[in-house]
Amino acid sequence: MKNKVFDSFDAAVADIPNGARIMFSGFAGPGTPRNLIMALHRQGAKNLAAITNSPGRWREGRPDLGDLVGAGRVSMVYAAFTASPHPSVVTPFMELHQQGKIKAELMPQGTLAERIRAAGAGIGAFYTPTGVGTETAEGKEVRTIDGRDYVLELPLPADYAFIRAARADTMGNLQFHTTQRNFGPIMARAATTTIVEIDEEIVDTGDIDPDFVHIPGIFVDRMVLVGPDDIGEGPG
Repeated sequence: MKNKVFDSFDAAVADIPNGARIMFSGFAGPGTPRNLIMALHRQGAKNLAAITNSPGRWREGRPDLGDLVGAGRVSMVYAAFTASPHPSVVTPFMELHQQGKIKAELMPQGTLAERIRAAGAGIGAFYTPTGVGTETAEGKEVRTIDGRDYVLELPLPADYAFIRAARADTMGNLQFHTTQRNFGPIMARAATTTIVEIDEEIVDTGDIDPDFVHIPGIFVDRMVLVGPDDIGEGPG
């Protein structure tokens, strides 16, 4: 059986190449794979494409995707939210985007989630009414079905997914805690290689009740247990 448990976050991301497309789970708070992000920051990969709900918060003092963005290591972002909640606060992404140093494709949050889910489910494309008549539909096929317009959206796969979960067993079966489940399950299915940081424990196979397995181990490739010197989940 393949050993999915790695001794360190640095080892888990060591082979990620320049130009990789990576999914980052979390709503910038719960479920954010902060330790994997910082390990990738140390590793040095650049020209990355990031698929995420938000490309970093507003310098909140805790590491997130904004650290990679601010370091100039991300060249493309696919996201639902790119601005801070207050106009007086400028995020690293906003600064670089205004300077023309990073590209972005903005889409409704539900469309982002469905494009990721479609990639994991093997769906070639789907129609949605969300975004019809807005800038997000420009250049895309629009079809009228039963009198209503729908825009064609394509799946959004990735080379890697960075996610965070509460518990795992040695086979990679995952259990999430509450809002950690936001993007984690669909991202794990949509990436070629899924890397997970585990908050609480990695137990023997069979020790997690099957009713509480939120992602089967077949979708998980690498796991690292968060240690006492690593970044804990914390509130928000």
